[in-house]
Amino acid sequence: MTKIVVLGAGIAGHTAAAHLRRKLSKEHEVVVVSPNRNYQWVPSNIWVGIGRMKSKEVIFPLEPLYKRKGIGYKQAKAVSFHPEGDASETKPFILVEGVFGENLGKQEKVTYDYLINATGPKLAFELTEGLQPATNKVYSVCTYDHAEHASEALHKLINQLKKSDKKAKILIGTGHGKATCQGAAFEYILNVEKELQKFGVRNKVEITWISNEYELGDFGMDGMLMEYNGFNMKSKDMIEMIFEDRGIKWILGAAVNKVEDGIMHYENLEGEFKTEMFDFAMLIPSFSGHGFQAFDKVGQNITEKLFRGFMVVDADYTPKPYEEWTVQDWPETYQNPSYKNIFAPGIAFAPPHSISRPRKSRNGTEIFPSPPRTGMPSGITAKLVADNIIDSIKSGKESLQHKGSLGNMGAACIASAGYGLTQGSGVSITTFPIVPDYKKYSETGGRDIKKTFGDIGLAGHWVKLSLHYAFLYKAKMKPFWWLIPE
Repeated sequence: MTKIVVLGAGIAGHTAAAHLRRKLSKEHEVVVVSPNRNYQWVPSNIWVGIGRMKSKEVIFPLEPLYKRKGIGYKQAKAVSFHPEGDASETKPFILVEGVFGENLGKQEKVTYDYLINATGPKLAFELTEGLQPATNKVYSVCTYDHAEHASEALHKLINQLKKSDKKAKILIGTGHGKATCQGAAFEYILNVEKELQKFGVRNKVEITWISNEYELGDFGMDGMLMEYNGFNMKSKDMIEMIFEDRGIKWILGAAVNKVEDGIMHYENLEGEFKTEMFDFAMLIPSFSGHGFQAFDKVGQNITEKLFRGFMVVDADYTPKPYEEWTVQDWPETYQNPSYKNIFAPGIAFAPPHSISRPRKSRNGTEIFPSPPRTGMPSGITAKLVADNIIDSIKSGKESLQHKGSLGNMGAACIASAGYGLTQGSGVSITTFPIVPDYKKYSETGGRDIKKTFGDIGLAGHWVKLSLHYAFLYKAKMKPFWWLIPE
């Protein structure tokens, strides 16, 4: 019997556990360890954040599903990694701590034969002073409860505007010089703008995008050249067109470093320290590793073998100038090089370098997006890790035939721009590859122009809504769920 432990029940962890359980016989054990009671379809948090969906529409409880499907489940958080065991336990294990009910605070050792670290990021709000959600008039949509608070505050402001001649200012974007996930903030700003129109108060609100991007449309991927309506267009020009059409202003190259009640402080690339007043803000925080420690069998700290913030995998982490980085630096199997039975798909793996060009302010502050690894890449990398483990178990020897680098993997992003089957809209962007290959696609900015394109319209909204229901169906492991691609 083989025991596979999956840390985390987000897109990557849940996907890996589902494929493992479906393809392995019952003699093998699959156990998910997560501090979360619910699965959440994160992309739809945007609609929760404007009040167009309730949180119950984007979540479902994990334990009943796992029980039906024969997947073990512990509601606990990882404390430390022990890939060689210790003096009292010969098998590798994770030390975990209960977070709920009678197990609250209780620690136990969870042994494994294979470990999938799919813990994702820590939402590092504390790295920006005053950024804690629902304080200082600043909010988040990173979780469904954060999104509910954002919706309540947004509609409270809308109601005030409807009853008075008051003017307001809204800021949406990134809340740290190295924050990623610009796509989520972009989608939210379009939905907020549409919501203000719906309630007849758009003319009373100044909406401003504030981001660490050097140019609009960077999205942590150094922007892209795409096909749009038969023409080649830079993502910078496409997003600028969208913002200008909707009267949205923008501030770029900004590292937000402090938030007070209705006052945002930031530093720009010129080294200037500036402030913006606001009545409502939604800022994506910096993502960081969880600060896990690792120990060998005699208790020596070996954290550097497993982590550099996020988990070390089969990437080339050799320090190089930006111009010398290549797509070959990126991992293909997400296997830890020191402990071959540990893998880290999704956001949990440490990227070898940024995709966007690193930039510093004149004061030396780093201001550029970190690499995105969310959504579609998380699901794809989780499945390939699961398939390699399955093949290894069935063959009785290590098998790493399934590979997938972000340097040869595409991604599709659909940002809704309003809600409703007839009134909704969507901005669809497909890019290939995620990490640009400047040698292979030297004339088109590192990407295949035939597979990198954008579109705007009602069809995008229909696709976004369809994906909401399709992926929740898939996550609930309903009949033939595996036929829906990652």
